[in-house]
Amino acid sequence: MRFDPFRELERLADQAFSVGARATRSMPMAALRRGAEFLVFLDVPGVDPEDIDVTVERNVVSVRARRAPAHQEGDEVIIDERPHGEFTRQLFLGDNLDSDRMSGDTRDGVLTLRIPVSEATETRRVQVGTADTSEGAPQHGAASSATTGSETASAADRTTV
Repeated sequence: MRFDPFRELERLADQAFSVGARATRSMPMAALRRGAEFLVFLDVPGVDPEDIDVTVERNVVSVRARRAPAHQEGDEVIIDERPHGEFTRQLFLGDNLDSDRMSGDTRDGVLTLRIPVSEATETRRVQVGTADTSEGAPQHGAASSATTGSETASAADRTTV
């Protein structure tokens, strides 16, 4: 391989001043909800798990990953296009997520964060009955929740509170 210092300088300048340079300093991410938890996948190839810091402050998750260059002192570097240094990403969590029970692990260069949905904010169905009006006046606090086969309402007839 030939080394052209001017071509290398041009490549470094393009990388430093282009919009794409910022993209190489970030961690590509995918996020999804699966059942009662949110999953966040961050690409961190070549990063030692000990060089990954995940912190939570209120509803902000900060992820920092450090990747050292492969070359050592005394090496003659011919080409080094792999990004190295510190990479950061911040995620803003909704109030419905339980950051206290968040966990994370790495496998095959992917950091996976698991953030459970808070049990207090999960959607739940409340059964609504009818007041007993046998004497003409409603009895406060008496709701009927028992149904027979002929009294069972369809899902469209039920009211969710």
